[in-house]
Amino acid sequence: MEILNLLNITSIYAACLGIVLFILSINVIRLRWKHKVGLGEGKDNKELRTGIRMHANFTEYTPMILVLLALAEISGSSDLMLHIVGGSLLLGRILHPIGLFLSLGTSAPRALGMVFTFAALLVSSIKLLLNVL
Repeated sequence: MEILNLLNITSIYAACLGIVLFILSINVIRLRWKHKVGLGEGKDNKELRTGIRMHANFTEYTPMILVLLALAEISGSSDLMLHIVGGSLLLGRILHPIGLFLSLGTSAPRALGMVFTFAALLVSSIKLLLNVL
């Protein structure tokens, strides 16, 4: 129980991001049913491929950044810094699939989503290094 008390801020963002992952997962299931594709992307199915990439991109970045956020929180980072990183990650992970939904190419929400995600990755990594060195 003590470790969870140390991770109150990370827990907030992990829970919110879990809800985003749930939504992205349900979307992939919905698209698989719609297009009758049990495995893979189907033949030239852009809609299903996009849904799968929304989900995959989320799972490629989110876990590592949450680990960094948790370690930064345990190692004594300020609440403000943790909320900035967590909020940036959450905003980025929401904007990215919205951008992909709006356009398979480049879009402002998709680009901003990656900017916020990369900012969370970089800031949490640097802050953790500064905390432990």
